[in-house]
Amino acid sequence: MTNPSPTTKPLVLVVDDYQDAREMYAEYLEFSGFRVAEAKNGQEALDKAFELRPDIILMDLSLPIIDGWEATRRLKNDDRTRTIPVVALTGHAMTGQSDEAKGAGCDSFVTKPCLPDALVDEVRRVLATRGGARPG
Repeated sequence: MTNPSPTTKPLVLVVDDYQDAREMYAEYLEFSGFRVAEAKNGQEALDKAFELRPDIILMDLSLPIIDGWEATRRLKNDDRTRTIPVVALTGHAMTGQSDEAKGAGCDSFVTKPCLPDALVDEVRRVLATRGGARPG
């Protein structure tokens, strides 16, 4: 395995159980200068996060097998992945849920549906606050 160069595009792990949503986000992120990996449930998200060590994870909170809340807690409690920022994606815009997401370890919170531009802007913002690269 070669060491990534500073010009390597950031890797975004998109976790969503809806294939259409995953594909839409993935295509737009790739168009915007990111590399993308996808997972369709919480267990797959954990496996891919440990294997690939993405620069940022977009985590749907309502997932099969292991939900996004628990997957995020596990990522944040593991030395290999605790520093990877997690942006929570949810269709449930209930009061207090963003606080719950942050309590589970999410670094940011986006309500679905969201415009792809807004999602890419949030990914760039979170990466910038973490000292990550800003493509595009």
